[in-house]
Amino acid sequence: MSILSPNSHLLYRELHHRDLQQPQQPNWSNGCCSNLTKTCGFGFDQTKHDQLKKIVKRDCKVAAFWDLSRPAFVEMEPITDADLLDLILEKAKQASQPIVIDWMAAWCRKCIYLKPKLEKLAAEYDTKLKFYCVDVNNVPQALVKRGNISKMPTIQLWKDGEMKAEVIGGHKAWLVIEEVREMIKNFV
Repeated sequence: MSILSPNSHLLYRELHHRDLQQPQQPNWSNGCCSNLTKTCGFGFDQTKHDQLKKIVKRDCKVAAFWDLSRPAFVEMEPITDADLLDLILEKAKQASQPIVIDWMAAWCRKCIYLKPKLEKLAAEYDTKLKFYCVDVNNVPQALVKRGNISKMPTIQLWKDGEMKAEVIGGHKAWLVIEEVREMIKNFV
């Protein structure tokens, strides 16, 4: 149905007064409130900007159901040489906290795909252990030999200065993450 009016200001005024007498109810869907202004087709809004702000503040107070104090992901710190690895292992030994090292390569598709999933897993264990990554192409080969790395991605758990367990991730990422989760549960 289209409304013809000789003057668009009259149409706006009529619609605006009608809505002031019958206020809109907020539209709730998927846990969110969207109390959007309707347009008349001429580019005029039926509610004033200030009124809309008040409605949104009043009707759209939605409490979050998740813990905002915990991060969604924790970026893995890179290990660039053997001296840094020794320093990290010494700090972890003093804190009696295990660490997880992701040995990966920048050219490896599975490594690239797995990294964000490991960062998400790192957020789950944020206070219990730390996650690190090593790009095997950008570090000295002595460091790669020290980790005894032959395939990528390899995820190792180190505790008390020595490697305790590893997962070699050549299969589906969700399976690798589950294996890493089991490995962590065994040592944490």
